[in-house]
Amino acid sequence: MFNSLLFDLMLVVLIGIFSQWMAWRFRMPAIVVMSVAGLLVGPFLGIINPEESMGDLFSPFITIAVALILFEGSLLLDFKEIRGFNKPVLRIVTIGAFIAWIAGSLAAHYVAGLSLSVAFVIGGLFIVTGPTVILPLLRQARLKPRPAAILKWEGIVVDPFGALLAVFAFEFIRFLKSEVTLNSFLLFFAASIFAVILGCGVAWFFGRAFDRGGVPEYLKSPVLFAVVIFTFVLADEIMQQTGLLAVTAMGMTMANMNLNSIKEIRHFKENISVLLISSIFVMLTASLSSKVLLAIFNWKIMLYVLAMLIVVRPLSIWLSTIGTDLSVKEKFLIGWIAPRGIVALTVSGYFASVLGDQGYRDADILTAITFALVFSTVVLHGFTIGPLSKKLNLTTTEESGVLIVGGSRFAGELAKSVKETGNHVLMIDRTWASLAHARKYGLDSHIGNILTEQQDYDLDLTPYRFMLAMTRNDSYNAHVCEDFVPSLGREHLYQTAIHPREENAKAISGVGGHILFTPAITLRALEERVNSGHVIRKTIITKQYSYTQYLRERDDKSILLYILRPDKSIEFFTPDVELQAGAGDTVVTLTSPAKTIERVKERLEEENRDTQIEMKELEDAFHKIL
Repeated sequence: MFNSLLFDLMLVVLIGIFSQWMAWRFRMPAIVVMSVAGLLVGPFLGIINPEESMGDLFSPFITIAVALILFEGSLLLDFKEIRGFNKPVLRIVTIGAFIAWIAGSLAAHYVAGLSLSVAFVIGGLFIVTGPTVILPLLRQARLKPRPAAILKWEGIVVDPFGALLAVFAFEFIRFLKSEVTLNSFLLFFAASIFAVILGCGVAWFFGRAFDRGGVPEYLKSPVLFAVVIFTFVLADEIMQQTGLLAVTAMGMTMANMNLNSIKEIRHFKENISVLLISSIFVMLTASLSSKVLLAIFNWKIMLYVLAMLIVVRPLSIWLSTIGTDLSVKEKFLIGWIAPRGIVALTVSGYFASVLGDQGYRDADILTAITFALVFSTVVLHGFTIGPLSKKLNLTTTEESGVLIVGGSRFAGELAKSVKETGNHVLMIDRTWASLAHARKYGLDSHIGNILTEQQDYDLDLTPYRFMLAMTRNDSYNAHVCEDFVPSLGREHLYQTAIHPREENAKAISGVGGHILFTPAITLRALEERVNSGHVIRKTIITKQYSYTQYLRERDDKSILLYILRPDKSIEFFTPDVELQAGAGDTVVTLTSPAKTIERVKERLEEENRDTQIEMKELEDAFHKIL
């Protein structure tokens, strides 16, 4: 009934975004949901076939989308971020990538039966581990900082270079087979150098223009979108397949220019790349033919996928990390986790077309091989990373790290008290000025909007078990908690009480996290108490001084904040659950200074009284001896 290009595009975008939401809502890998959705509306039900409906526009659209996605990935290549663990990362992204290329290419040739030319091209592409897939898995598994950081940066660093290595392999094989002359091969290198210079030059020019106010804020994303396409097309017109190199060089240059507007530039990903990833993946899977799907179940392809999983990946990691301080457990985990993502599938479609035009008959099964590898790795690694990391004792689930969203004075005082317990604590807010209290107390802090997807790349959230939304905007607090339900679980999400005069009080009362402390105490009230001199006080519960006695004697105006258990775990007070404290626990409250002074006096009097008793006993004993 509906058989138009407009209808197909509408359905692709709708299904892509809905798949992303489904993945977020039910804590599933997005790429799996998009794969199933694309297959359902495409080859299974035959509702749409984007490749047929778009015709000649299909391939250019995919190509430009790949360029934009690679540019987004290269925008994250700030090398300052890997200084603490640069040795294993550099080994993995250089020696490990080379080993993976050679071993993967040989497996593609001898196991999958591809020609050497096609095998080395696809082998270069399969060194990537997509960040769009690995980062959600890391949040799900809550790995310890080092293995999480290595997997994260491997995905970001290697991702843009897989396609470039595939391009190089393609041109090199053609040169060896005398399909191109030495001059043509040298021309490719010259064009590649020009592409790098072009990308760096464009990045420098527009980066400075952005930093100096030459482009208004509302035009930055559109201008960047147009410039990326311009850079890609110009380089590609001079020499085919060098456009990807140009946009990658452009992104890397911008990432390392120390631009003041780099965060705004990175919002480019949120505005464009998420939509492209969602739409392109559905387009590719919906365009798969029944022939390709049947080819996936070919025993050679299945054996090749198995070889990539249990031979090529572990071999590249174990050999490349010889001489580093990675433990056997870390090598084992990293050697298993390597999910391929959207870039692998989109670029393989691009090379399937290019190789097919060059007369390579086996290029028509590249999409089937790629889809089999992508789907297998995402499913297997997605469902095994959690249990395996726990088995290897590489998770941080026992820690009680706290991420506080908001930079108020009370938030700073609370964060300071948490840090004193020995737990990780991080404060995040949207401006530098709002984090003044974090800097004053020497706390870890981060400037940014936690709701933006960019924070997935900028922040390592694995050490943090709890999130406290404590900004002055109650609606924002509720949205923050709701957004992180799939990642942290609602039981670990808290927000300050909603002010009764909040415009959307009724609408947001049923969403978000647990109300902190008591529903009668808003952040404004907490701020007022801190400004009036209230302090955070810790009281140790003992056998002699029970929790019941403490509650009976405490100041009625004091606010119960959290209980610190002997194992350093934290439990926050909420109106939903009545916490109990036993001997060895520490109760943390916000108490008036008068009550604190009174307590100090009582303790001094008790200590003085005990001292006087001891002195009297010593005097009596001395007189008896005399």
